[in-house]
Amino acid sequence: MKVYILALLQFICIAAGAQESVHLHIKDSKTNAPVQDVTLSVDNTGAGYTDSAGNATLTLSKGPHTVTCSIINYTTNTVTITVPVNGIVEIVMEPTAADLEEVTIVSSTRNEERIENSPIKVEVLGLEEMNEENTIKPANIASILGDMSGIQIQQSSAVSGNANVRIQGLDGRYTQLLRDGMPLFDGFSGGFGVLQIPPLDLRQIELIKGSASTLYGGGAIGGLINLISKRPTMNQEGVLTLNYSTLQESNANLYLAKRNKQFGYTFFGGVTHQEAVDVNSDGFSDVPKTDAVILHPRLFYYPNEATTVIVGYSGTYEQRNGGDIQAIKGATDSTHQFYEKNDNVRHTGELIAEHSFASKSKLTFKASVSSFDRTIESISTRIKGNQLNYFTELSLYIPRGVNSFVLGINAQGDQFKKLSTHYPIALNDYNNNTIGAFVQNTTHLPYNITLETGLRIDHHDQYGNFVLPRIALFHRFNEAWATRMGVGLGYKTPNPLAVQNTDYALQYIQPLPGGIEAEQSAGYNIEANYKKDLTTHSNIFVNAALFLTEIKDPVIATQQSDNNVTFSNAAKGIVSEGVDIYVKMTVHSVELYAGYTYTHTARKYLTDHQFMPLTPRNRAAFTAVKEIAGKWRFGLEGSYTGSQYRDGAGNTPDYVFIAAMVERKIGKKVSVVLNGENLLDYRQSKYESLYAGTVAHPEFKPLWAPIDGRVINLSIKIMPFAQK
Repeated sequence: MKVYILALLQFICIAAGAQESVHLHIKDSKTNAPVQDVTLSVDNTGAGYTDSAGNATLTLSKGPHTVTCSIINYTTNTVTITVPVNGIVEIVMEPTAADLEEVTIVSSTRNEERIENSPIKVEVLGLEEMNEENTIKPANIASILGDMSGIQIQQSSAVSGNANVRIQGLDGRYTQLLRDGMPLFDGFSGGFGVLQIPPLDLRQIELIKGSASTLYGGGAIGGLINLISKRPTMNQEGVLTLNYSTLQESNANLYLAKRNKQFGYTFFGGVTHQEAVDVNSDGFSDVPKTDAVILHPRLFYYPNEATTVIVGYSGTYEQRNGGDIQAIKGATDSTHQFYEKNDNVRHTGELIAEHSFASKSKLTFKASVSSFDRTIESISTRIKGNQLNYFTELSLYIPRGVNSFVLGINAQGDQFKKLSTHYPIALNDYNNNTIGAFVQNTTHLPYNITLETGLRIDHHDQYGNFVLPRIALFHRFNEAWATRMGVGLGYKTPNPLAVQNTDYALQYIQPLPGGIEAEQSAGYNIEANYKKDLTTHSNIFVNAALFLTEIKDPVIATQQSDNNVTFSNAAKGIVSEGVDIYVKMTVHSVELYAGYTYTHTARKYLTDHQFMPLTPRNRAAFTAVKEIAGKWRFGLEGSYTGSQYRDGAGNTPDYVFIAAMVERKIGKKVSVVLNGENLLDYRQSKYESLYAGTVAHPEFKPLWAPIDGRVINLSIKIMPFAQK
């Protein structure tokens, strides 16, 4: 027996001696920066990923082995390694799409993962899209968000033009809007939020569809949109955009930025003027008269290479006036007297401090305070309110080999106050305060599997404690095929001023009743990805996802016969489920995008007509862009919106939306863009009147289609510091 044991031990020692650890370091050929999440295979068998430092360790037998390194945006590199080796084996990766590198790493997931291997799905509109939108719709980002699959921009008022963002069939109040990871737009201050953010001021937009409350707290039941501001570079930057449209809108936007060794700055300033326009000649404005000024200066301090401190201010000054065209012009009488004027002023201060350690860990502190004043005036009312928002967060990112951790604590809240009224309103002053802590772990497992788990615990001063776990998994089968799946919990505390599909007049909104409960949710997703380089300059990426969100105790707004709006928890929940598919292709100099979303949202608390109003089951969109010789750029986009249900008013017709643009670049410093929106001139007013009642007391119908008609705009972009 001893002989057998000794023989077995000897065999094990020999076998072990035949294996050696080989250490790899993979870096970018242009920047020498480490490339993380590179997929490794040895002799056509999956062997794992590189870590955040671009390192990996392989256990190989003696002799030659073929090691293949692959990752999106880089040329696949295959090398032969003969074991034993001396020292670390360095492998370089050649970028294939340099303009995509800016959005390869996203901040919304908090874990510094590359977007294509992140367990949580993130879609990104990058700097190229922001620059293009700046010349097409320079005033705001509403249009570009609506081009993405699964996203619906819901205009909630024909008078003010207000709109909110709906994700996967859920109301806009379930979409969390962030600026550099900080929530600023909710409740009373959520009004007009998406309409006051110019694309020229942004580096990219990061979008997470489905439950993301574990990452950023309550509110992200349907998903979140994180707006990432630009940062300065060593080169002087400057962009001036001038725009005018046939809808009598004019814009002037300016962006400047520069940094040196220790200091830097960015500055955005924008002015918009829009005349009130009655497109369908019914006597009421389809586009309100708007005057807006937006300022956003930021100062950057770099005490050393590892530390960045940012201090910023954002100011928005806006006046909107819509309604009866004659009343807007000041000629009111007993018939022409309906108008609504909104004066909005938003002041926001921010502080961000970041420090990176030698271990690649990163400590981040964020804080913001925002004050939003809104005055609503009509012929019979004048109501003014203020909402004060605050947010502060301290987080630590810790990478450790195949693991990475994120730990953090935060406090946030809002306070609404009535400042003055010339009309009695029932709504009382109120406030919300929440403190929370969160932890997230990302682990790279064998067989090209990445597992991510997270937990957030929030305490709300009125609605108690919320425990929000989340788990997500990503698996890459090979270089072409991958899958991800996840589940997470969320919540939304009741707020009488949360955005709705239809705006309610502030004087009719009632206080929340005693005993009302917070909404709670569970979100699920599973998807498959396919990517392939067709040729050196052509590639394709396909994503197909199934989603399901269940909301318990939804807070329902009900307008009574006396126009008062009351709130209550429904006895049963809301379920939204569907399929979201999109394809991205690059064929030489042509960029293509096509998306389709099927959404079925049911209000289970109703016995009949459980459909969610103003939610198309079928929606598709496409874009195509071609550049010629670096001088001309042509774009075409379109969308199909299927029939939508309406409470008590039947179904709407489906419709098609088409837009096109052409850009002419004059050298490196000037470009001219001619753009046309809604070229088919489809308008809701062609199907039905936009209001019922009388001219003096109109009742506007919910909006399900464009009302502003065909619009042509011409813009000029000047970049005085662009290098020739």
